[in-house]
Amino acid sequence: MSRFWSPFVNDLVPYVPGEQPKVENLVKLNTNENPYGPSPRVVDAIQTELNDSLRLYPAPNADALKDEIASYYGVDTAQVFVGNGSDEVLAHIFHGLFQHGRPVLYPDITYSFYPVYCGLYGIEAAPQPLRDDFSIDPADYRKANGGIIFPNPNAPTGVALGLEQIEQILDANPDSVVVVDEAYVDFGAETAITLVDRYPNLLVTQTLSKSRSLAGLRVGLAVGHADLIEALERIKNSFNSYPLDRLAIVGAVAAFQDQSWFNQTRQAVMRSRESLAEALTERGFEVLPSQANFVFARHTQRDAAELAQGLRERRVIVRHFRLPRIDQFLRITIGTEAQNKALLAALDEVL
Repeated sequence: MSRFWSPFVNDLVPYVPGEQPKVENLVKLNTNENPYGPSPRVVDAIQTELNDSLRLYPAPNADALKDEIASYYGVDTAQVFVGNGSDEVLAHIFHGLFQHGRPVLYPDITYSFYPVYCGLYGIEAAPQPLRDDFSIDPADYRKANGGIIFPNPNAPTGVALGLEQIEQILDANPDSVVVVDEAYVDFGAETAITLVDRYPNLLVTQTLSKSRSLAGLRVGLAVGHADLIEALERIKNSFNSYPLDRLAIVGAVAAFQDQSWFNQTRQAVMRSRESLAEALTERGFEVLPSQANFVFARHTQRDAAELAQGLRERRVIVRHFRLPRIDQFLRITIGTEAQNKALLAALDEVL
């Protein structure tokens, strides 16, 4: 602790991102990056933008991207917000929509940035326990709160709620903002964006990092009632008027325009997920039903930490969480067919 710190800094518990090792010939299945590259149209758009215009500021409201997202989802542009990755969008949500002096509800096993944001903004956190099958129980969210947030599909479990269950939560909380964090929705779940015109308290966030293979570009978005979007715009313009650079804007626009590439790559991931889940089950793993670009699995007889270490020694990296209830699970990102085969071969040696 430094005497120059503001007092609250000493008590912060920062988010720890997934490991990004600088090792060659590594099978990296630990951070849920898409194994397939972005659309060639994204690369072309970025290369075209590499010109003298880089001396100019980007459009502060990223209007071209907002228009593209609005057209894609069939909403008004005023219902769309964009930011520097969905993490920044989520930070603005906690800052601008969850500070009501009441606890924020979220699952006890979920995206670990939520408690970090609560700590950063002085918000009381009220984690709600997942069921024994690691699904969210909508009944747990019928209590006084200052906001609700959950990923759908959930992370790190991959388990998703249907829209009917999401509506149960919305109907029970007409006076609270309900945020559905859809980082992985394109790999098999249903988007709640179809509900935003019926529920003024619903806000849906997404990222281009997963299904559109743009983790390195940092683009996130939110869709909801225009009043909620205005709150986020006020926060953003009091923090950073230019969260998206010129390359990110044109690249993201191109990603939404290439529907063929999007469908081709996400379908490939989903097929590989089912094949990998079957192969893991044959090797003695219990695999949770996933609608994300990863699987969450535990072996019936072997310790997860030992398995993770054994894989690492064979140059395969997966994610192991040393947390209550899930310390025997491994989260395994879906890779290419070659990467998945390498994972299984390494697992066979370890087992």
